[in-house]
Amino acid sequence: QVQLVESGGGLVQAGGSLRLSCVVSGSTTSTYSLGWFRQAPGKEREFVGTINWTNKTTYATSVKGRFAISRDNAKNTVYLQMYSLKPEDTAVYYCAFDPQYGRVAVHAAEYAYWGQGTQVTVSS
Repeated sequence: QVQLVESGGGLVQAGGSLRLSCVVSGSTTSTYSLGWFRQAPGKEREFVGTINWTNKTTYATSVKGRFAISRDNAKNTVYLQMYSLKPEDTAVYYCAFDPQYGRVAVHAAEYAYWGQGTQVTVSS
């Protein structure tokens, strides 16, 4: 059973930075993709970005150029570095595990396992 544990959320002022971490355990393969999603109150869960096992990244238009995803396979950890944060980035952020090799998954339904989420609040 794959388990994901996020950390690093918090309160930050607009224009600030924050780094989220997602530790992956229980995977029998390293060729997985790890995605980040977010969900604001009253809104649907939204794709933020994803990284595959070759470190290829894909980002939503709303965060491109401000967010960066990286992974440290030795630590089984994926990071979401967020810069130039805006109040509209406020949401619960989730990491998600896609075991399917060779695709870029941007829809929540394509991910098999999810973390518990971590709150990010950006004040204006």
